Amino acid sequence: MPDSEKLEPLPLFDREPAETAHLSRSFWGRLSDEIDANLGSFPLLACCFATGLTDGTLYNAYGTFVSMQTGNTVFVALGTSGQNNRPFGWARSLCSIGCFTVGCLAFSRLHKLIGGGRLRRTLFFSFLLQTVCVAVAATIIQTGIVDGRYPSQRDPADVDFLELVPVALLSFQAAGQIVNSRGLGVGEVPTVVITTLLCDLISDEQILLPLGKNVKRNRRAVAFVLTLLGAICGGWISKATSAVQPSLWFVAAIKAAITLSWLCLGNAK
Repeated sequence: MPDSEKLEPLPLFDREPAETAHLSRSFWGRLSDEIDANLGSFPLLACCFATGLTDGTLYNAYGTFVSMQTGNTVFVALGTSGQNNRPFGWARSLCSIGCFTVGCLAFSRLHKLIGGGRLRRTLFFSFLLQTVCVAVAATIIQTGIVDGRYPSQRDPADVDFLELVPVALLSFQAAGQIVNSRGLGVGEVPTVVITTLLCDLISDEQILLPLGKNVKRNRRAVAFVLTLLGAICGGWISKATSAVQPSLWFVAAIKAAITLSWLCLGNAK
């Protein structure tokens, strides 16, 4: 065969699609890995701070919780006898309970659809959705669609039912946290419940063991402290800025950081 007819080596750029495909397969393969539950507990502890921050802010502004539904249940019950502190306060609480319930159903079905609560992709997309919900709620208040001034300048008798929109979004996303904690197998950090957390912490027969001997006790104690600190920060941020949205943007940033963290955490052994 003449030299001119010899096959030339393939140009370098022909290798790029194969390399790109390999990287794509590696990325999606990594998303199919299971997260190590011990490492996964750290983002969930950060969620405890976000819960305190959100509820500490929303209760002051709109008279309802979006994460801790025990208080909302009491508010709805008091509303039947007209004893809410705000007009139609029971409606806000009922909206929060309903959207939290829908969120639990939606996130649990999402986990099943994607493949399981321990998978990296499940946690990533779950927290991505939570981040979007918080960001949309903050945007609604930031743009003035819903009054975000604190304390409110409106007449107490003037009821704005548009306030239900951010309440609904924030309650829906809060459900994702507890569903994630259950799916990951870190039930000692429910992220939205303090009552059972304190009960489990104090009734632990091994509560006095050294620091490195009782991991679940350590997580429960840290979760309680972070929730308390979050609520304190929510109150002070609202007071300092006279607005609701700065705290919500802070929560959105925390959720975004947690979302990205799932891509970096180690695999289950």
